[in-house]
Amino acid sequence: MKRERFLIMLLALVVSITAFAQKANYSGVVVDGHGDPIIGASVVQKGTTTGTVTDLDGNFKVSADAGSTLVISYIGYKTKEVKGGSNLHVSLVDNAENLNEVVVIGYGTQKKSVVTAAIAKVSAEDLAGTAPVRMDNALKGLAAGVQVTSSSGQPGAAARIRIRGTGTINTSDPVYVVDGLPIEGGLDYINPNDIQSIEVLKDAASCAIYGTRGANGVVLVTTKKGKMGKVSVNYNFSYGWQNPWKKRDVLNASQYAVMMNEGLVNSGMAPKYADPYSYGNGTNWQDEVFNSNAPVSNHDLSISGASEKVNYYLSLGFYSQDGIVGGNYDRSNYERLTLRSNTKYNIFDVSKDRNWLNRMDVTVNLSYARIKSTGIDVNSQYGSVLGSALAMSPILTPTLTAEEAEAQNQKYSGNSAYVPLYDSNGNMYTIAGADYNEMTNPLASLSLPGSHGWSHKFVTDFIGELQIWDGLKYRISYSTDLSFWGSESHQIKYYMTDANKSTRTSATSESDRGTVWQLENTLTYDKTFGNHTINVVLGQSAFRNTGWTLGAQVYNLSDLTKPYMSNATGLAENGDRNGWGGPNNPSKRASLFARVSYNYAERYMLQATVRRDGSSKFGPNNKYATFPSFSLGWNVTNEKFMANRPAWFNTLKARGSWGKNGNDNIGDFGYTVLTSSGNNYIFGSTEGIVTGVKASGLANADLKWEESIQTDLGLDFGFLDNALTFTVDWYKKKTSGMLMTMNIPSYVGEAKPTGNVGEMENSGVEFEAGYRFHIADAKFNMKGNLSYLHNKLIQYGNDTGWANLDYIQTAGTITRAQNGEPFPFFYGLKTDGIFQNQAEIDAYVNADGKKIQPDAKPGYVRFVDSNGDGSITDDDRVKIGKGTPDWSFGFNFNAAWRGFDFSMMWQGTIGNDICDATRRIDVKTVNLPSWMLGRWTGEGTSNKYPIFILGDNVNWKSSDLYIHDGSYLRLKNIQLGYTVPSSLTQKFMVEKLRFFVSAENLLTFTKYWGYDPEISSGGTSLGVDYGVYPQSRVWTVGFNIGF
Repeated sequence: MKRERFLIMLLALVVSITAFAQKANYSGVVVDGHGDPIIGASVVQKGTTTGTVTDLDGNFKVSADAGSTLVISYIGYKTKEVKGGSNLHVSLVDNAENLNEVVVIGYGTQKKSVVTAAIAKVSAEDLAGTAPVRMDNALKGLAAGVQVTSSSGQPGAAARIRIRGTGTINTSDPVYVVDGLPIEGGLDYINPNDIQSIEVLKDAASCAIYGTRGANGVVLVTTKKGKMGKVSVNYNFSYGWQNPWKKRDVLNASQYAVMMNEGLVNSGMAPKYADPYSYGNGTNWQDEVFNSNAPVSNHDLSISGASEKVNYYLSLGFYSQDGIVGGNYDRSNYERLTLRSNTKYNIFDVSKDRNWLNRMDVTVNLSYARIKSTGIDVNSQYGSVLGSALAMSPILTPTLTAEEAEAQNQKYSGNSAYVPLYDSNGNMYTIAGADYNEMTNPLASLSLPGSHGWSHKFVTDFIGELQIWDGLKYRISYSTDLSFWGSESHQIKYYMTDANKSTRTSATSESDRGTVWQLENTLTYDKTFGNHTINVVLGQSAFRNTGWTLGAQVYNLSDLTKPYMSNATGLAENGDRNGWGGPNNPSKRASLFARVSYNYAERYMLQATVRRDGSSKFGPNNKYATFPSFSLGWNVTNEKFMANRPAWFNTLKARGSWGKNGNDNIGDFGYTVLTSSGNNYIFGSTEGIVTGVKASGLANADLKWEESIQTDLGLDFGFLDNALTFTVDWYKKKTSGMLMTMNIPSYVGEAKPTGNVGEMENSGVEFEAGYRFHIADAKFNMKGNLSYLHNKLIQYGNDTGWANLDYIQTAGTITRAQNGEPFPFFYGLKTDGIFQNQAEIDAYVNADGKKIQPDAKPGYVRFVDSNGDGSITDDDRVKIGKGTPDWSFGFNFNAAWRGFDFSMMWQGTIGNDICDATRRIDVKTVNLPSWMLGRWTGEGTSNKYPIFILGDNVNWKSSDLYIHDGSYLRLKNIQLGYTVPSSLTQKFMVEKLRFFVSAENLLTFTKYWGYDPEISSGGTSLGVDYGVYPQSRVWTVGFNIGF
């Protein structure tokens, strides 16, 4: 027994000594081509997860197997393998040529050097400096030809994205494809920290493989995967404070009283305020409404890694934001919880043994998002919170106490609907009164219970890949998008005006669900024969979208602390209970597609794509359509005659493409008509009434997709080892067959049919440039983009060739669509100063010597007789501006030095206008902007703003007085960070620890005096400002920690 124990101990000792002898400690320094240390370079034993990263001086120490090979890598440099040893000196070669060399395209990837289409790429590194809340906002200022306009500053608000302009009078939104699945509905289910890259397909050649959905561009989102090496655990935290970056300059109480008296006198009435200057500053309603230091916080946890058999990325994210308007009343809030699991499993790999059926991989991507939100009107002229804050008299107070409260009770005591509202301190809210029409006390409005929205979204991707033969791969994917969303709300009894009141309580609930599934099969052949490389993709796709809605409302809540329908007593027979619901129209799509790519020695490139789509949305005569494209490329610098070019000139590539895309983003069954009820008739000898129905209009069996044909020409340049790059693209896109109501006589039915009758054209030029350099051990990276856009509506399709769109209450139409003009444009009268005296009025005559404005008085606006008919009428209205910018641009700057990192991003627009529609001239008691103090008060006092008359609908017709320059330059993001040296953090088993401070919307330079020059939610048009919810200025602190 003792002998056996001795042998076991001896064996264990030998094994341990052997194991110890197989380990070795390696050390060294990693530097770049200039001998400067590279901080954070990865040093890993080849074929294992054992490794480390270099410290601030580029030094490393690692314990690895004796005689093993070390793999040293760092982004932007060529990976290098060296034999392990002591005091190694490893120099990495700058690899600008390979940086971002692979871009994602539809159903595959391509080397950047052989891409022949117009594709913009935004990497995870680009996104890190902008810290976007939503994926659609992530592209702002980062890609040429992509205009991203924030709809508002409300938490969770979506952005308006246009790729190469407004392509149609209908929906011009691009298609979003996340890991291969086209996403229906909201994009806020994606945590921006989970994004690896975003590719924007801009031209027809790149979009043609998406057929009917590619006319407005395609945004491909690729989420993160694990990386070879040890398990990586990362946690990110940030907390911020939000405030309005700007407030409007309006009158204080004394100025208001003076102006009201003046307006009354000028309109022939007696002044109201005996001592205007006694009111002082009064109430600043903007200060009352804005929620100062509104909090915003973010948490992200991810675990990732990879081996030869499995690749995984797991993440958990939680984001919370209170709005700067209403966030403290639970009326403008947003909360998002996200979960993601991206895993890839290698089932078998026998590629070393045979070249057929030698590898199989299975990928499973699962994501879930839960969103809770509340919101207010963000840009409305009918009593929105900010609109009312701008309208309220500064003489009024938000609340009343004691005698004032009693006086209000007495004033409304005879009104049976009167139910006063109180703030949290028990003070009665002031009722503004009927003089303000829809405008109300904004704090009282915020105190009302809001609608609470919610959503749950599950997105799954199941992918199988089989290597059939050398270069031939089969891929099958089944993807689903299951969404549940709805809202809960209740109403209390209250009174603010006769038009804004509630005489009974109620509870409302609605629940919706939508299901999207997609099944795709693709065959890919990718092979290189000498200098010839060919890639062929053949595929099939099937898509289905269904949904359901169910909702109800019940009146008479028995307990306001439990505002649910189950606690309401309303009965259906009394009209106090109703419900709605039913299935949504399903839509289906079946597709076949093919793409062939060829290049010769990466010198000459050719790509051809064709897709045939069938859709249930269109008529029986046009259920299928074919969408072709082709593109060519020429790498000039790969030619032999360019071999002796200067060393600093590295790349010159010429590209050209042509293609046809479609747009099917319309309602289902638009080609057919439904029946309309209520068409009863008398029939028979008894003359009884028979319930009847009839067709609601005319069907159109020829209804088909909108078609977009686009041509693109581009040049790519690279200098100084491709550290300096420059790209220019010219494009022209024409959309035909826009879907709209056909121009036929009205007597053919209750509604005119939808037809393919409109045409739109966009053309432009895009520039992108980038430069990476370093000074000693400080590294710099700059990127910029500039885009010019010209939009023109060729054919509106109706009988007149025009249509009026947005309007200002009382003032009239302010935007219009019209053949030959941008879509849409600002529309109104042109002005030519102010009549200073009667002589000028008498001198403003037509060809017959008659006064053009016979009713004008000194101080009135001189309107331009645009049509020359000798009088001022609505027929003199012309184009007075446009909301779409001529130029949009972005600039990014990044720097890093010895653990410090700095980034900033500027973006802006040039050549766009804003219509300031915040002042309701029909509301006589409305407060005024401070520039109204510069109104005409006598000869020579003003040649811009007319005499102030209360309720003036003569001088303040729809005109260029409402139009302002909307160009702006904004410091969108700026961030400063510091990474603690790994030599310190690794003592605590921390691989990386970074602290940062950042600011968003820190600086904005604009001539526009309103809240925000970025306005997209003004109805049909860009740039109509009814009092938009502004974006906030945000200061944020946070840290990133990795294990």
